[in-house]
Amino acid sequence: MFLIALSNVLITLLYAAPGFALCKAKKVFANHLSSLSVILIYICSPCMVVNSFLGLPFGWVTLGKMGIFFVVTLGLQIIFIGVLWLILRKKFADSAYRVLTIGAAMGNVGFFGLPIVSALLPGNHEAMCYSAVYVLSMNMLTFTIGVFCLTGDKKFMSVKHALLNPTTLSVVVAIPLYMLSAGDWMRNMGWDVLLSAIELLGKMTTPMCMVILGIRLGAVSFKKLFMRPMVYLTSALKLLVFPLFCYAAVYFLPLDFTFKASILILSSAPCASVILNLAEMHAGETELAANSVLLSTLMCFMTIPLLAMLI
Repeated sequence: MFLIALSNVLITLLYAAPGFALCKAKKVFANHLSSLSVILIYICSPCMVVNSFLGLPFGWVTLGKMGIFFVVTLGLQIIFIGVLWLILRKKFADSAYRVLTIGAAMGNVGFFGLPIVSALLPGNHEAMCYSAVYVLSMNMLTFTIGVFCLTGDKKFMSVKHALLNPTTLSVVVAIPLYMLSAGDWMRNMGWDVLLSAIELLGKMTTPMCMVILGIRLGAVSFKKLFMRPMVYLTSALKLLVFPLFCYAAVYFLPLDFTFKASILILSSAPCASVILNLAEMHAGETELAANSVLLSTLMCFMTIPLLAMLI
């Protein structure tokens, strides 16, 4: 498991190299990222979610397990954020601690976690669907508890944004397709080209995400990236403390191997780029948020293979 995880994490990180090189060569610039991000969020990511469900044979037991996975991941994130809030609440006047609290629990589950799950549990579409469910639970927290934790003001919480976003809507579309076994009848009707197109666009998600990350990495000061202790603390919490907490919480429960392994792998994903968006909108600690995303992504090539040895 260690070598499989290590090789796949390194391959995923290598996707960032072209973006980094092009940024350093001044062929692309950070202000180009908004257009690429729109394609990633509104096209590639929904296709990735839908493709995961189309490849899974329908079963009520499996659907029930996905519901349990949603509740468990939602609860674990809420508990972890709540514990950090209790510990750090006296320092919450400093926006850096608010960014740390969110960054420690919210991970790059879809863009980074899914390919690692696919590599460690090959051919297991159930595990890939768990990734989509995890993204859904995190996304719902982003615009509610996440925003409240960052700002301390309920007026910034948006249930509308929590429910009406590309990730949530793609899951809403994917689950009925899964229940109708749409993947099977589309193949029987000769619609393999459409299925291949959805699969290909979904597979573009991780490379495009990492190219964007590479461009961001090429645009930052390495001195600022590696010299701020708070960035290391956020990364350590996200890459080690949070996944170990999640795995310990489910280890003794009567759940199957795929469920527990998916919890561990997905929770060990680096900080989600959404914390940068939240920081830009509400906290003002954009440098800490950006550097936490970058550094945790660079460091996960050491932590994910080590954690994979637990499964």
